[in-house]
Amino acid sequence: MKYIKQIFWIFLFALAGEALSLLIPIAIPGSVIGMVLLFFALHFGWLKMEKVADVGSFLTDNMAIYFVPAGVGLMAHLDILASIWGRLLFIIVISLIAVLTLVGTIVQHAKNKAEKSVSVKEVEENV
Repeated sequence: MKYIKQIFWIFLFALAGEALSLLIPIAIPGSVIGMVLLFFALHFGWLKMEKVADVGSFLTDNMAIYFVPAGVGLMAHLDILASIWGRLLFIIVISLIAVLTLVGTIVQHAKNKAEKSVSVKEVEENV
C-alpha cells in the first residue's frame, strides 16, 4: 500500500503538470512542469520526502529502461539522421560549449559566494 501511495503522489504531480501544459500557451512538456512542481513541493516542505522516496529511488535506479525506446527510434530512423549528421554534430558541439560555459560560470559564482561568506564568518569570529 505504501508504494501505491508514493506512485499516486508522483502521478498526481505529473497530471498537474500535464493540465498546466494544456492551459498555459508555452511549449514546455507537461512532464517537465510536473517534475518542477514536485521539486517545489519537496523543497518547500509541502510534500515530505518519505511520501515519494522509495518509488523515486526505484525509478532513478532503473532509468536506463526509459532510454530504450529513444534508442530504438534512433536506430529505426538512421537513414534520416544520416542525411543531416553534419548539422546535428554542429548543434551538439555548440550546445556542449554553451552548457559547459554556463555551468562553469554558475559554479565559479557559487564558489566565490561561499568563500566570501566563510571569510566574513572568520572576520566576525576574530573580532
